[in-house]
Amino acid sequence: MIRSCKSLFVLIFLLSGVTCAHADAPIVTWPDGWEVEATPPDQATPQVSRQRAVKNDQGGAPLMVMELTMTTVESGHQVNLQGVLLEMRKSVQKDFFQGGYQSVCNKIHPATLSRLAALETTCTITQNGRHVLSQTLVAAVDADKAYVLSYAGQAEAYKASLGEIEAARNSLKL
Repeated sequence: MIRSCKSLFVLIFLLSGVTCAHADAPIVTWPDGWEVEATPPDQATPQVSRQRAVKNDQGGAPLMVMELTMTTVESGHQVNLQGVLLEMRKSVQKDFFQGGYQSVCNKIHPATLSRLAALETTCTITQNGRHVLSQTLVAAVDADKAYVLSYAGQAEAYKASLGEIEAARNSLKL
């Protein structure tokens, strides 16, 4: 039921001035029981690193997906974080709409991601009036890196996993 959304990678295209410098990957402590997926570097976009974990049900079907993306930004480039997050939110809504879902996202609001000031939005995805999925996008910028944490899951699993998600967010070392 959880679909991969192209929107997670919109950040790459919205950050003009991206460099190819390699940087140390952020450190995150994934929740116990989540399966960490290998995300080898993409040769086409070496300035991007991704880390991903999935929480599966007993049958192996995904209930929750959490992904941290880091993009290296050219020194001196000013990232319009509000604009980036707005475009990502639009992309999420468009992807779900094309899949037959409706979505409503809350207003983009201030948050934190590790030690950084961030912006955040959460989308509630429904089908035939029934809440089926939730997805949160959190974006932050450091001097030469931009980060996006995205987590999504089935409505009940999302609600039940908020403690694990908060622990993972608090463990971030960017």
